[in-house]
Amino acid sequence: MVSHEIDYKIFGDDIQFVEIELDPRETVIAEAGTMVYMEQDITFEVKMGDGSTPNQSLMGKLLSAGSRLITGESLFITHFTNQGNSKSRVAFAAPYPGTIIPVDLNLMRNNLIVQKDGFLCAALGTKLTITLNQKIGAGLLGGEGFIMQKLEGDGKAFIHAGGTVIERQLNNETLRIDTGCIVAYEPTLDFDIETTGSLKSMVFGGEGLFLATIRGTGKVWLQSMPIRKLIRALSPMGRNAGKEAGSVLGSLFER
Repeated sequence: MVSHEIDYKIFGDDIQFVEIELDPRETVIAEAGTMVYMEQDITFEVKMGDGSTPNQSLMGKLLSAGSRLITGESLFITHFTNQGNSKSRVAFAAPYPGTIIPVDLNLMRNNLIVQKDGFLCAALGTKLTITLNQKIGAGLLGGEGFIMQKLEGDGKAFIHAGGTVIERQLNNETLRIDTGCIVAYEPTLDFDIETTGSLKSMVFGGEGLFLATIRGTGKVWLQSMPIRKLIRALSPMGRNAGKEAGSVLGSLFER
C-alpha cells in the first residue's frame, strides 16, 4: 500500500507537538491518546491495526494487535481522516517532554527500527510490527534493546525522544551507548549489548550494568534523557537508595 503524502509543522522546543495537514480523504495513524486538537472536518476511528493491509483477515489483525501488547503499547491505533473538501489539520504530542523526529521512510530503505515506545504517528500505509533482537547479549536483558518496533513504508513517520536528539551517521564505525538512549536506527546497523567492564566500574560508574553497541554503516538517533532516567532523577527515594547502596558497596571495596 502506498502511503498517503502528508504535510506537517513541528512546534515548541523542549515540549513539542506536530501539526499535520491532511488533504481531503487523507489519513494519518497515531498512538492512542496522543491527539492534541483536530479541526472540524477531521474524523477519527479506533482500529485494531495500522491499515497497511486493508484486506487482512480478522486473525491477522488480532495477531498484529496482540504483538503491540508485548511492546507495552495500546491494542488499538487511531485513524484520523479528513472528510471535508479542503485541507484540515490535526496535532499530536508525545506523552512526555522531549523532541519529535520526522522521518521519511522512503529515504531509510523503507524501514526503520524504533524503541518500543517511540512511535507517535505516521501516514496511512505505514506498517507497524515488532522485531526481536536475536543477539544473546540483548536477549539476556529481556528488556531495553530486545523488543523493538519496526516501521515499514514509503511515507512520513514521526517518533519521539526524551530530551535532546542526537543524530549520528556511522561509516563502518562502532558507537557504545547507554541502553536507554537509543531512539531509532537503520536496519543496516548491527545492534548488541555488552557489559560495561569490571564489577567496580558497573557499581560506581553510574552507567548501569550494560551498554548497547551499534556497528556498521547507517544512521542512529539518540536521546539525551530517556524517560526512565527522568523518573529516577525526580524520585527522592530513588536518589537516596542509590546513595546508600553506593556507600555500603564503597566500604566493601576499600577493605
